[in-house]
Amino acid sequence: MRRRAVAAVAAGALVLTGCASGAPSGSEGLGAAAGFPVTVTNCGRTLRFDAPPERVVTGYQPVLETMLALGLADRIVGRVNFSENGPGGFLPGHRELYDQIPEISASIAFPGREAMLAQDADLVVSEGYYNFEASRGEATVEELSASGAAVFITGGWCDQAGRRASTIEHTLTDVRTLGRIFGVPERAEQLVAELRGILDEVRAAVAGRPAVPVLVTDGGDGPVKAYGGAGLTQQIIEAAGGRNVLAAATEEYFDASVEQVASTSPDAMIVTDYLPGPTAAEKFATVAAVVPESRAATGRRYLALPAAGQHPGYRNILAVRTIAEFLHPGALS
Repeated sequence: MRRRAVAAVAAGALVLTGCASGAPSGSEGLGAAAGFPVTVTNCGRTLRFDAPPERVVTGYQPVLETMLALGLADRIVGRVNFSENGPGGFLPGHRELYDQIPEISASIAFPGREAMLAQDADLVVSEGYYNFEASRGEATVEELSASGAAVFITGGWCDQAGRRASTIEHTLTDVRTLGRIFGVPERAEQLVAELRGILDEVRAAVAGRPAVPVLVTDGGDGPVKAYGGAGLTQQIIEAAGGRNVLAAATEEYFDASVEQVASTSPDAMIVTDYLPGPTAAEKFATVAAVVPESRAATGRRYLALPAAGQHPGYRNILAVRTIAEFLHPGALS
């Protein structure tokens, strides 16, 4: 599955925090080293921080978004490029901050080994271990650690098994853990409370309503790129009041056969949206031809979901609300 750049979640979705600013982010005003050292466990590794990190490099978009939501823009010394997102690819208030952070890669991947090590980072935050492959010329976790940069992986995406087991709770845990690492635990708890509030509101609104049969797809006419019953996307669909018609598949993202998809009858489709490549409308049309008698196809009922919402980051919870509004019109105020 490629690392993808995306368009934005619905513009008004972010009401969460005034923390998305470039203001200095010391440890809740108690001094830079208050509450330190901090020790956390991440992907089987123990990370120790004697003070809040000051030179942070961030990976794919949801990682940066979570940092910005915690008010940590001033700690980021390098980010990858998100130009593939399209003109609407940023949450409210984030584009200005994004433009102020140095770009260290022209793509959504980290730069090569030497350029990455030259950042002199004390923390690298990434959504997956696949960003540290020596075979692709990337700096490995071990090389970064030896250079003095701790590596924090979000969402439990430590390997493929972790990716399949990833949950929305991982997102909330990551927010809390990053709050501890940067000495802003109260800010993190505020964000977690607001995110839980969104989840609670959605779950209450869709409770008692029939779950809507949904096909979640990345397009294709054979095989069809689809999302199965594991991982974040499955969790998001369930929380939003949907029922994944391919939930019996044990993979998070996989190539489904035409026969497998044709045996389903979705009432709606969620189409993963990113650039470059076919538009969400083009992907929908291709997959709709596989299930032409379904309500999704006959009613052209689909939602373009930014791929960033399917990767670890607080946008997951925003996506839950967006999907719930699509699947259950009028259920939420």
